[in-house]
This record gives sequence, structure tokens and C-alpha cells, in this order.
Amino acid sequence: MTQDTKDVQPGQIGQSGHDGGYEQIAYAVADRVATITLDRPAARNGYTRQMADELAAALRAADADHAVRVVVLTGAGKDFCVGADLSAGSGKGQGFTQDVDDETARQIEEGTYQEPAGLVTRVLYAMNKPVIAAVRGAAVGVGSTMLLPADYRLAAHGTKFGFPFTRRGIVPEGASAWFLPRLVGLAKAMDWLVSGRIVPADEALDAGLVHSLHEPDDVLDAAYALARELVEHTAPVSVAVTRQLVYRMAWADSPDAVHRLDSRLVFDTVRGADAREGVRSFFERRAPQFPGRVPEDLPPYLPWRDGAARSSGKRSADDV
Repeated sequence: MTQDTKDVQPGQIGQSGHDGGYEQIAYAVADRVATITLDRPAARNGYTRQMADELAAALRAADADHAVRVVVLTGAGKDFCVGADLSAGSGKGQGFTQDVDDETARQIEEGTYQEPAGLVTRVLYAMNKPVIAAVRGAAVGVGSTMLLPADYRLAAHGTKFGFPFTRRGIVPEGASAWFLPRLVGLAKAMDWLVSGRIVPADEALDAGLVHSLHEPDDVLDAAYALARELVEHTAPVSVAVTRQLVYRMAWADSPDAVHRLDSRLVFDTVRGADAREGVRSFFERRAPQFPGRVPEDLPPYLPWRDGAARSSGKRSADDV
């Protein structure tokens, strides 16, 4: 795993990675970890529509790649992301101030338009593989909202979070009004979203937005250490199902639906090859080699998988 932090730099390609033709992010794979880096350090990783499209594509690529077990999301330079780059110009794929074209107007009329932050949070929410965010410097606006569907958020001391939408005359994006209360509670989310104030790292940690704080030069190494633990000790199918169970079932009206689903899942998984390997490796005192693959070996009866996903073994960002 040291290769991830020492040998794979933004813009380079890892052992089984590829650059994907990306211009505003970097994508690399090494030691079964995909590193996706916001790569506009001169603009403090200001978010553009092109960056949104590239992030969504890279996340989908990582989720579909059998060589990838965990995704690490980070930013090049001193800041993770200072928010939308409102000065990025009106060219295609840039900025958020461009004129409305006919296609966008049609989508707005039909109710199918997706704002740029939600392009990424929808993909993150639907993923089968865990995502670890390693953040330092500023993480403001979309720099905060895109982090909410990550499974782990590690931050450097001094990181500043913020949801300043009301201070710009707009509203929260990326379904943050759904994600944030589930992470930090309704009262804290209301405070942060309504006031639009900057949230220091210590407050973010106390509220549960951040899992741990590290020195700025250590936060990425901490993310890779966590990624290594997940790669070496967890079963990919179990992780994928558990991640979605929590997201989709934790706020059901009652536990009955969860009981019905996890009863069937437990019945099936304890008789499966992954469970046999998990028990065998425990008694043999070795690292497990789980044979299950994602998405092929996901149970076909998961209620959030549509017919197309069951027949093709693939999932869509729209499968939410």
C-alpha cells in the first residue's frame, strides 16, 4: 500500500489504473485501491461541470473494476475543494453561469435536470464499494456536499467545512438536506445549512461529520491505512450489501422490512463460499481470500436492484 502514497501521484497511472482521458481529475489504481484526485490545484480545485462529469465517470469505473476494492477520494494541493468555480467561464463543461441550452431547458421542463453536485453524490450513494475521503484545507460548498455519501471522511487539523448556500442566495445541493441530518442530526444540520457558516474541523469531528483528524501531511496515509484494512479483511459482497442496507433501510418505518431482508441474506450468506472462507481463514490464522465478486455475486433479490441490474449484473447511478 505504500505505493499508493509514494509512487502514485496526481496525473499518473497506477498498477491497473488508467487516466481515462481526464483533464480535471486524476485516476490511479494500485494495491486494489483506486485514488481519485481533484486535480485543479491552481484553482484550489474549484468545481466545474466538467469536473463533475469526470468524477462521476471515474467513480463508475472504479465501481465496475474487479481490481478495485476501495476508493480514496482526495484533492491535489493545499485544499480539497473551495466550491463551485463561478469564474470558470461559459464554455462547455465549465462553470455554472453558462446560458441555458435547449437540452437543459427541456430537462428542467421535464423535471429530469440534475445539478452538478448531485451528479457525483448520486453515483457515490449507489456504489457497491466503500469510499474514503481524505480532506485538508478548504472543503466548502460542493467540497462539503460531495463528501456526505462517502463511507469515511478523514480530515486534517485546520480543515474548514461549510455549506454557504444561503449566503449566496441559493439552496443546498447534492441532496445534502437528506444526507447531512443523517450524519450529524437534525438540529446541527439545520444550523449549518441555514446559517451557511464555516464549520471548523474540531466541530465537524464532534458532530460526526468527520471520523478522525490528522496532521495535514498524514491524512492521505491514514486513508490508505484504512483502505488496506478493508481490502485485507472484508468480503466485497458483504461490504456492498451492508453499505446499501444501512443507506436504504436504516430509516424504514419499522424494523420489519429489515428483518425480512436480512433474514434471507443471513440464510444465504452463511451457506456461501465467502462465509466458508471467512471461517476457514479465521481458524487457519491467515488473511482471507474471499471469492465473491461485485456486482456479479450480489443477491438478485435485493429490493434496490431493478430488473436491468439483475439481468446484466450492472448498476446505474439512477438506481437510487
